[in-house]
Amino acid sequence: MLELAKGKDLLAPSANGDGRSSVPTVGHNGHAAERAERAIARALAARSGPRAWWRAVRILWTLGWLALYLFLDSYDVRARYSQRLTTRLHAEARARGRIAVFKSWARSFGRRVADLVIRIARFLIFRGPDGSPRKEARLERQARWLKNELIALGPTFIKIGQALGTRADLLPLAYIREFETLQDQVPPFSSAEAYATIERELGRPLFRAYAEIEAEPLAAASLGQVYRARLHTGEEVAVKVQRPHLEETIGFDIAVLRWIVRWLARYPHFSENADWSGMLDEFTRTIFDEMDYVREAHNADRFRANFESWRAVYVPKIYWTHTTHRVLTMEFIRGTKVTDLEALRARHISPVKVNRLLVRTYLKQLLEDGFFHADPHPGNLLVMEDGRLAFFDFGMTGRIAPKLQSMMVDAFFHVINREISELANDLFKLEFLKPGYDPETIRPVIERLFEKHLNLKLGEVNFKELTYELADVVYAYPFRLPSNFTYIMRALMTLEGIGLVTDPEFNFFDTAKPYAKELVLRREGRELRRMLFDKALRRNGDGRIEWDRVWKLAKWAAKTYLAK
Repeated sequence: MLELAKGKDLLAPSANGDGRSSVPTVGHNGHAAERAERAIARALAARSGPRAWWRAVRILWTLGWLALYLFLDSYDVRARYSQRLTTRLHAEARARGRIAVFKSWARSFGRRVADLVIRIARFLIFRGPDGSPRKEARLERQARWLKNELIALGPTFIKIGQALGTRADLLPLAYIREFETLQDQVPPFSSAEAYATIERELGRPLFRAYAEIEAEPLAAASLGQVYRARLHTGEEVAVKVQRPHLEETIGFDIAVLRWIVRWLARYPHFSENADWSGMLDEFTRTIFDEMDYVREAHNADRFRANFESWRAVYVPKIYWTHTTHRVLTMEFIRGTKVTDLEALRARHISPVKVNRLLVRTYLKQLLEDGFFHADPHPGNLLVMEDGRLAFFDFGMTGRIAPKLQSMMVDAFFHVINREISELANDLFKLEFLKPGYDPETIRPVIERLFEKHLNLKLGEVNFKELTYELADVVYAYPFRLPSNFTYIMRALMTLEGIGLVTDPEFNFFDTAKPYAKELVLRREGRELRRMLFDKALRRNGDGRIEWDRVWKLAKWAAKTYLAK
């Protein structure tokens, strides 16, 4: 810890003259989209010439190789679907006559030629057959190269890599392992620049702001880095400082990404199963929100208020006198990572119980609060000495509109009650199906998938097999991920990864069921029983009450309160 020497304050302490930094209200800071557009315009005006073109080429080069690697790695799934499609088209052509058969054969010949070219390219790029024992080493080599390229490209692409590191449904396991290191192995920037930012933002010399501050950062992340310090009043704090020139860098990168997305939109095949434009807009809003530390501090206060009655959940205190848009000072917390199983057991803390507490907090966030921590990776979660679960880093949060939340609650109840047919309807309502398709044609496929996988524990799931099975469905049917689910899915996939480490026997639905029952009862009471009669009881068209649902709700209430 570097103890700061006392001296004369040469800078004005703050604009308001009381020694505190001015902090705007949440309302002043709630226009991330507008801020993003201004930053992008400034970045394009400031960056021009050979250096800008060279950066754009590097971005295209890295993302192009990433896309090619993923395409070739998953090509067998596409090829199997193409083969089944060809067989079906041949059968249909035979029923229409010889000319149709000839046209079908010609099309299939073109597909076979393309298949041969792709397999030759894969053999040359992967330096051998894909099924060889060297495949894992090849994947690790690719993953290391890609990770280093993302780090070299800077904050925007480190963020993208962190997001990809949670997507076991998209990437090979070797990529996941390598990209996960982006959470806590990002190179730091110089402490001299960090100290200059602190003095400029707080409007006072470093020794006036903090009695002590460490010379080296504790951790470096994509957008900033953290120092341990001590206030003059004695409190130990963590000080997060934003990287220099961040808005300009990210603004330019997003402009390049928008150009790529517009180019992809001209080829619908590339965007069949993802709303790339919507996802990029969501990413842009989120990352500009995350760059505003005042907003992050307000998010932390809101999260703390939401969990005020949960003694097992803790959010560090924000020191507003030392917080601005680019510097955030909060209470310093010591604890153990949720995935450090040995350390937890040494402290007689059950990793299984920690994992189940974490899941319950997310059920509350998603289904009750409509406000959730969108980045629950292990670096942002600590188990404190007294066993409480501490949440950090509220820069990336999600908000769920009431209508969407109501549909999600419906889907959640249907999952808990194993109402498979209703769950298929929920997917359609939530727009996981592209518009213009008849839901009834794919309802049997959805119901079969849910029936097969709904009751499995994490340890029983063969994720490679499930990924291929889902990929077959995605290619064969008009599914896509709606943009408003981008960060919900990110959070859930990250939680799943933590669950795999801490409790392979974990069954999400067994853990969720008691909370679901409590949620039903709380919602019914809070909405003056309107939901009780209109939704939970579901009156039939002739006015009769479904008494079996009344009985089920009564049993839920009895079991819930007797269990306490």
